[in-house]
Amino acid sequence: MAEEIKQEEKKVEAKNIMSTVFKVILGLVLLALGCLAILRWWGSLLVIVKGSIGLFLILAGVITLAIAKE
Repeated sequence: MAEEIKQEEKKVEAKNIMSTVFKVILGLVLLALGCLAILRWWGSLLVIVKGSIGLFLILAGVITLAIAKE
């Protein structure tokens, strides 16, 4: 019975290791794809950043007014 429990623990541990390895590989792939997307569409990214500056300033102003109201 003790041997069966040890075997089950090894199976669970192996599954945990495989899950962790899969998550690490997936994370690295997503990081690489993100870097490639930034490099490939750098001009479009700058347009988006420039276009969102106004919205960010409006949001910062609303938050500042909400804090000042208290």
